[in-house]
Formats: sequence, C-alpha cells, structure tokens
Amino acid sequence: MSIESVAILSPGDMGHAIGQLLKEHEMRVLTCLSGRSTRTKELSEKAGIENLPNLNALVEESDVLMSVTVSGAVPGLCHEIADSVKATGTNLLFAECNAIAPSLSAEMKNVLNEGGARYVDASIIGGPPRNGSSPRLYVSGDNSGDMEQLREYGLDVRNLGGQLGRASGIKMCYAAMTKGTAALHTELMIAAEKMGLSEELMVEFSSGHKPVVDRMESWIPSMPAKSRRWVSEMEEIEATFRELGLTPNIFKGVADMYRMIGATSLGDENPETRDRNRDLAETIRIIAEAAGN
Repeated sequence: MSIESVAILSPGDMGHAIGQLLKEHEMRVLTCLSGRSTRTKELSEKAGIENLPNLNALVEESDVLMSVTVSGAVPGLCHEIADSVKATGTNLLFAECNAIAPSLSAEMKNVLNEGGARYVDASIIGGPPRNGSSPRLYVSGDNSGDMEQLREYGLDVRNLGGQLGRASGIKMCYAAMTKGTAALHTELMIAAEKMGLSEELMVEFSSGHKPVVDRMESWIPSMPAKSRRWVSEMEEIEATFRELGLTPNIFKGVADMYRMIGATSLGDENPETRDRNRDLAETIRIIAEAAGN
C-alpha cells in the first residue's frame, strides 16, 4: 500500500511532535480532537495537524493511524477505531505505538482485525522529535513492512520482522531500565531526605558514581510532570514480566512510586508548565514532604 496520509491519536507530547515531523516532510497528517484536552488541542494546532470532526471521518481519510496515547487508554481506543473501521469499510493500517505488554498487543490485533483493519505492533523509544531528529519507531508483525515508507518522511522506522510482539517487547525492557531506575533513584533519595542524609549521600555518590548523579539531576526534576501517565506503563511491564515467569513485584512497586509522585502538587505539572529552575534537591524535598502526609 502507498501511504499518503497519517492520522495520530492523540497529538500530545509525542504525537504532535511526530505529526509535525511528518508534515515537515510533506506528509498529510490528521487527527480528531473531539473530547481532547485544551492542551492537546493547542499542541495539535501548533503542529499544523488537520482536525477532522469524528473518528469515522478520520479513518476514511487516513492510510495509517498511529495510536500514541497513555497505556491505560489503549483498549478503549482500539475498540473505538475498530468500530469506525467496521462502520466505514475502510482498509486502515493501525499501528499500536504505545507502551503495552506483547500479550495486550496480540489481543488488540484481534480487536482491530475483527473490525477490518490491518494491525502493526509498534513502539516508540526516545524523546519527541526536535529540530528534525526522530525517536526510534520499532515495528513488528505481518504488516510491519508497510511502515518502512515513513522513513522517507523523517521517521526512524526499525522493522523487527514478522513476529508480533517484538516491538512492544523491546519497549517493555527499555522502559523498565529507564523509568525503573528513575523510580529507584527517587525512592532512595526520598528516604535519605527523610533521614536527614541527602547531602552526605550525594557526596558519597559523587565520589564514586558521578554518572548516576548526573542521571538523577537530569531525569528526576522533570519526571513528576509525566508520573501519572507512567503508572499504567509500569503496570504493563509488570504484566509482561509476570507472563514471562519473572517476578512482577518490582514493577508493582515502581507503579506505586509513580502513583505516589503523581498525587503530589508536582504531579499537576506538564512539560510546558513545570518549573525548569527547580533542581534535584528541591524536587526530592517537595515529594518527601508530601509523602509524609
């Protein structure tokens, strides 16, 4: 199939940036903003993404739909799109790009196939596109080859072959490392703060683990703005590890950490509104105070 139009649901942090990158390379990019937040609408408009009135119109006008949303919203969105594809009789290629367990991806493939859509298991690793850069878009499954066309439009598409679940699986392992260690670092720093040992611990870390300190200073101050969205992602990792016969308890704890952080005042931030002058120490102090209430 020839890809001439791409729909993105939803054009939030990652979605609007991918849409903007595709538009910069002359791809027609669409969305449906019905029911979306004011912030998402503003991001979409900033990227110049074309807004259609409803999902039926969106699937009729699109060759590919990229699902880029919160992990917990995946089943609902997949069922909605399957219903629209069935109602319109379109030949949509649906790329499930979220952080979900391979087992859930297989389940969603059945949902989309029953509606008449073709399915791609996909995942995004890396930050939103900036200044022409692209995150890695991993794809797998029977229809993954079609997504390679998007390389011509600026996306770094990496095809992992015909086995469904490989793209979602690599995301589970990668996010387990990045977001898992961020939660661990945050928890131990909160513990040190509560014991009055923050300065002493940072001196000790700096003497032998400077790269760890650098990572904490880079990641943790901006993390609360994303913490609520990461809860369901950690639950997907928990499910993945359980299904592999590994302990799910590590990421049950990580999900609990992000749930706790998201319940603080810092959880109300978003990437545009967060305090960029707040450093690691202040971030930990605020979370530690809230955790004691």
